[in-house]
Amino acid sequence: MSAAPKVTALRGGGVTLSAAADAFLATPRIANPNTHRAYASAVDRVTALLGRDRVLAEITDDEIGAALAELWGSNAPATWNRNRAAITSWLAWCQTKKHWAAPSVPADAERRRENTDETRAVAKTTIHRLLSRRDIPLRERALWRMLYETAARAAEILALNVEDLDLEHRRAPVRSKGGAVEWVYWDSGTAHLLPRLLRLPDGSTRTYGPVFLSERRPVPARRPAAGDICPHTGRARLGYDRARVLLEKYAGLDLHQLRHSAATHLGEAEIPLQLIMGKTRHKNPRTAMRYVKPGAEAIAAVTEHLAPPRRRH
Repeated sequence: MSAAPKVTALRGGGVTLSAAADAFLATPRIANPNTHRAYASAVDRVTALLGRDRVLAEITDDEIGAALAELWGSNAPATWNRNRAAITSWLAWCQTKKHWAAPSVPADAERRRENTDETRAVAKTTIHRLLSRRDIPLRERALWRMLYETAARAAEILALNVEDLDLEHRRAPVRSKGGAVEWVYWDSGTAHLLPRLLRLPDGSTRTYGPVFLSERRPVPARRPAAGDICPHTGRARLGYDRARVLLEKYAGLDLHQLRHSAATHLGEAEIPLQLIMGKTRHKNPRTAMRYVKPGAEAIAAVTEHLAPPRRRH
């Protein structure tokens, strides 16, 4: 008779979605702030949609699939795949690490094929027209300009805090995919916009908290981490999905295209590969090589070296 409670506990019979989410997000495997933020956003949205107090073991595979479809079914393949992967990792962890009875992502909610374009770069003139538009809010112009000038990943820039910014030297430390701390650098366009972005209505300047803030204060159910709340305004850090939606709305572009475009434009300017790798912080030359596409004038100039030597008269 005493074995029954033990089996129930082992299978997580009473574990709620909220408790399962909290346990997963507290694991060291997702300690990287950028990864944690992305996973937390996906898991929190699914648990909120299904009901945070519902028991994990009672959720069906079909309900998980329906939640994914409702939240991200109409988004770009990359967004769908990213959030699907986060939910898959969470549920697999519940099953394999905690041995809880938990649903799985159904087979029909499969990964989607992403755009195979290597760079997805847009013309430099298109970027500059976008960043000079007056109908776009200051926050978006500052974010897009910073993404382009730093050639950084969107998650890295969105994770920046005001205290990270070295405004004098136009740089900031970011945590890369591998967890290393690296520096990104911006130019005069971003340097002009940042002070305006950090200015409060009373004329003072924000000194702590996220650089890029959401439009409103978060509702209690979203449970953002303390470090993701601005102590001056009470507003939360701007999320990747919201930033993505706004860029698509105004320009029909993806956030990562700003990074790709910056690297491609450096390649078109005949910047050496080593400097492009330093700017984008790619470790593999083969990855960075896709941005080095010399134009017709550069190819014509190189061709001159194949001509026979000229005779001296």
